[in-house]
Amino acid sequence: MTITQLTELLGWAVLINLAYLSLASIAVVFFKEAITSIHSKMFDLEEKQLAPVYLSFLSQYKVMTLVFFVAPYLALKIMWH
Repeated sequence: MTITQLTELLGWAVLINLAYLSLASIAVVFFKEAITSIHSKMFDLEEKQLAPVYLSFLSQYKVMTLVFFVAPYLALKIMWH
């Protein structure tokens, strides 16, 4: 795999991960009641306990996306252009 192919792969991975992060964030904001109702039944948690879980998931996913996809992509773009 060449550096160009790796850069392209990381670019698509960034796009997919940021699209998922945006979709998940929008879902939590606009469909919070429905989502918490379903998850509270699935995981036997109170609905009040789920808000920090959602926030934790979204923040950890954002950090992982930035560290493992965005940063390497930008480094390769800067290094080879």
